[in-house]
Amino acid sequence: MIVALLLGRKGSIGFPGKNTFPIMGKPLAWYPMNIAKRTKEIDKVYLSTDDPDLKNLAIAEGVEVIDRPPHLATKEALGEHAYQHGFSVIQERNPGQTIELVVLLFCNAATVTSDTISEGIKQLRENKDADSAVTVSKYNMWSPLRARKKDSNGFLQPFVPFETFGDPKTLNCDRDSQGDVLFADMGVSIVRPKNLLHLEDGMLPQKWMGQKILPLYQEAGCDVDYEWQIPVVEWWLKKYGEFR
Repeated sequence: MIVALLLGRKGSIGFPGKNTFPIMGKPLAWYPMNIAKRTKEIDKVYLSTDDPDLKNLAIAEGVEVIDRPPHLATKEALGEHAYQHGFSVIQERNPGQTIELVVLLFCNAATVTSDTISEGIKQLRENKDADSAVTVSKYNMWSPLRARKKDSNGFLQPFVPFETFGDPKTLNCDRDSQGDVLFADMGVSIVRPKNLLHLEDGMLPQKWMGQKILPLYQEAGCDVDYEWQIPVVEWWLKKYGEFR
């Protein structure tokens, strides 16, 4: 049995109402819900939320609702613990069922396709050593080589030591000089249940991915945290989406 679990919280600070913000005539969360429903390998789709609007949307779309506890719906609460809670509820609702994989999605992340999810499931079935398969996008222009932080004197310094990337003499202002920089873009994380049962063993910062993580390549994937990202998601949906 393969299940999908979406997360969506009501109280966004950076972009209030982002999960239900209309994009191309549909609430943002509608897209990952329906991608999960269209993925042939997924048997059941669940949403963990404290948001009445998201609950109503889920019910209308045939998605089972899990009530997200108040202590997991705060600004400080971590998504990994909400995923862990949601998975425990799914286990309770499916006694006697063996859950092979969990497809983890976010209500504010629409940049994923059912084909990509199917490919990730296929890769995990073929590679039993892998803990997860996650979507990644190449963002060389946001390399940690270019990242800065302000020091105590108010000046910018490297966020991480240049030696982290090898010999500093080989580095330059070319955004590709350090090699490709892949970001887990939150489109989807397909994980083995053990990852959620043993979060402490996972790689920071998204510990639900485990340690052995397979990449699912795509372009310009993102989860929406700010309103300025909406045009990017619209562009992506028009170019790659299944509901054009």
